[in-house]
Amino acid sequence: MNGDREIAKKFKPRNIKEIGRKIGINEDYLELYGNYKAKISLEVLKRERKGKLILVSAMTPTHSGEGKTTVCIGLCDALNKLGKNSIVTLREPSLGPVFGLKGGATGGGYAQVMPSEDINLHFNGDMHAVTSAHNLLSAIIDNHIHHEITSTIVDPRQILWKRVLDVDDRALRSIVVGIGGAFQGIARETGFDITAASEVMAILCLSKSIEELKERLGNILIGFSLKGEPVYARELKAEGAMAVLLKDAIKPNLVQTLEGNPAIIHGGPFANIAHGTCSVISMDMALRLSEFVITESGFGADLGAEKFFDIVVRTGHIPPPDACVIVATIKALKYHGDGSIEKGFENLKKHVENVKLFGVPLIVALNRHSEDRDEELKKFEELCSREGIENALCEVWSKGGEGGIDLAEKLLRLMEKESSIFQFLYPLEIPLTEKVKIVAGKIYGAKDVEFDKKTRKKIEIFENLGFGNLPVCIAKTPYSLSDDEELKGRPEGYNLRVTDVSVSAGAGFVVIYCGEIITMPGLPKRPRAEFIDIDEKGEIVGIS
Repeated sequence: MNGDREIAKKFKPRNIKEIGRKIGINEDYLELYGNYKAKISLEVLKRERKGKLILVSAMTPTHSGEGKTTVCIGLCDALNKLGKNSIVTLREPSLGPVFGLKGGATGGGYAQVMPSEDINLHFNGDMHAVTSAHNLLSAIIDNHIHHEITSTIVDPRQILWKRVLDVDDRALRSIVVGIGGAFQGIARETGFDITAASEVMAILCLSKSIEELKERLGNILIGFSLKGEPVYARELKAEGAMAVLLKDAIKPNLVQTLEGNPAIIHGGPFANIAHGTCSVISMDMALRLSEFVITESGFGADLGAEKFFDIVVRTGHIPPPDACVIVATIKALKYHGDGSIEKGFENLKKHVENVKLFGVPLIVALNRHSEDRDEELKKFEELCSREGIENALCEVWSKGGEGGIDLAEKLLRLMEKESSIFQFLYPLEIPLTEKVKIVAGKIYGAKDVEFDKKTRKKIEIFENLGFGNLPVCIAKTPYSLSDDEELKGRPEGYNLRVTDVSVSAGAGFVVIYCGEIITMPGLPKRPRAEFIDIDEKGEIVGIS
């Protein structure tokens, strides 16, 4: 069987100007990065919004993922085959997974976006711009302390802002800076997060304009003063320079699927430690350019979809989804059922229930793998039928858009028959602890939530500072509905363990850390980096 790279080489990409014309974008509104990539002018946002938004989520995944990106791309191709003008909007790959465990993130088989290597590696510089803007603020903070040691605005012992890097590097989680003498600055403990977890990344993806971007950057809480008062990035006059570094990164990127359909890829926050979806600008832009927009949220519906509904939609920059697709695989069903599809189906049922809590019509897409047996597919369909769950077999990996026709047709009928009656999971006026308990109980199935004394105190401080009316962004393992990845299936009767809390004031949410979650991943024993190479002709191998 051909691999992703061999399949992609069979397709010749079209000039990106042609892709732009297909969705009504004049060449004057494209900033070309070669023949096959371009940034789109924000002037396109002045057009009237006309499209319907379809969110693709999943059941709790295995460590290799269940193919949401592949399904998104294949569904977009299938809708276009049916004569529907459709665009897929995706997140940009992080170099962490590319060189770490999962590899590339441009789809698979006959449902890919291209140019794959360019998208996976640096792309149009957006990730580097976010990294640079974030670390510029870090440098400004340390520079302020160095020069204003007797009249510093921020207490060096209470700095919350770390640095970031777009690779997995566990050695940088906790570090000391400023050692080596007075000339090197003030010694203090800090650390690194991965760029996908940066608040700057979240701000970029939740802002609708340069003006909003600057305002949000200025609202970043960097620490506290010697008197215990909050200190924001605007007090160090950092937001203007940070925005300059992001002036091109805020523009969405236009590429294409193997079948020559438009794809907009922009922003890359993780869903386990951030809010997990592409930029609101990219989705809103696509809604103004097409009939149907397919977008994904990271990991399962307990993480990406919940945050999409409760954080992203709350910005008011995009409408609630008109429908949701939940991706399942036989592999994941068996993984969560200790080999039993029926037992593992309980995990999928919980995610179906989760999406229904928000009032969004849904369909389950079974992403078929080559090793799936006919009797397993039949068993899955029987289980869905028993529970009254609309479902479709999805074969886009092996057949491209043609393999997504059944899913596309059933999705269109579903959207004609059912309308989204969207509702948020919780009101913003209730205390932060209550918001966490609602998500834990209704979405994760937890019995209760455990807050240690230190975390409760921090929550109280943040609420007193006026952050209590923000939504919560819960950071936890993506491999279980609980905070313990060893609890597979549909765990019940457990307590969700909250271990820390932080405020992303610029992004507009409070981050709740659960269990052993970390914001700077480490490389696995055999990282993908060992298999990635470039030959004498400049051909890159080993990413997908």
